[in-house]
Amino acid sequence: MSLATDLDAFLEHLRSERQVSAHTLSGYQRDLLKVVQLCEKAGITGWADLDVRQLRVFVARLHQQGLASRSLARLLSAVRGLYQYLIRERLCRHNPADGLSAPKAARKLPRTLDADRAAQLLDGGVEDDFIARRDQALLELFYSSGLRLSELVGLDLGGLDLAAGLVRVVGKGNKVRELPVGSAARHAIEQWLPIREQVRPADDALFVGISGKRLTPRAVQLRVRQAGVRELGQHLHPHMLRHSFASHMLESSQDLRAVQELLGHADIATTQIYTHLDFQHLAKVYDQAHPRARRGKRDNDTGADE
Repeated sequence: MSLATDLDAFLEHLRSERQVSAHTLSGYQRDLLKVVQLCEKAGITGWADLDVRQLRVFVARLHQQGLASRSLARLLSAVRGLYQYLIRERLCRHNPADGLSAPKAARKLPRTLDADRAAQLLDGGVEDDFIARRDQALLELFYSSGLRLSELVGLDLGGLDLAAGLVRVVGKGNKVRELPVGSAARHAIEQWLPIREQVRPADDALFVGISGKRLTPRAVQLRVRQAGVRELGQHLHPHMLRHSFASHMLESSQDLRAVQELLGHADIATTQIYTHLDFQHLAKVYDQAHPRARRGKRDNDTGADE
């Protein structure tokens, strides 16, 4: 039996017996045809001749060609399913995809605002009305204390100690932590609190809408997005302010453990992604500032000692 014949039989099995959708069937066919092509190039004429080592080489080659980790994982799942069928039909005795996993995807670095852009967002003039004062206070608090969206919308008046410059929030796993509140955020909250009372809030929520009800996460996301478009001309979301807080704190302090505590990360490995952001910043500064890092030779560089 040839590679193509066995593949056709497997696809017919999926179509008629498993009754998978046309979309799923097309995905299986597309992925497995990639493997067929690689087998043919390697001189492999039957599925029984493909072993774990060769399949690992194929996966590595596809990865080098730009196939994403998620796509490779899907391909390996298709190969695994094919061999389960072949073993059941007694056409093969082994499954080379068992125990084989796709390369891990490179972790995407979170997007942040640099310090100047954060200042541009927060230092604009604030109108003395309900919406403007509230939005300024929540933006300042996001950036000042690195809160999660859920932590901000769940915050009650009792969690604030403005005199001491502290806020107490309930994070993931109902873990409570106290965080410092910077002077700019304290001032914005102090300006907001008297205006908040005008709507007779339904409960002790720090941030409420005109109806007096606690703001929902979706409402906060929309307000932050609108502020980003208005002040920066870009998309902005609450977690970007948390990322910016973490990146700027680490850049200034170099204290990873302290940033971990402030963010409420259970595992320091989660916090370590910000060291990559910090390195990106340092590398950019180096490339711009170091005379030997600049591309090309300077006009007066003769290559000889003076």
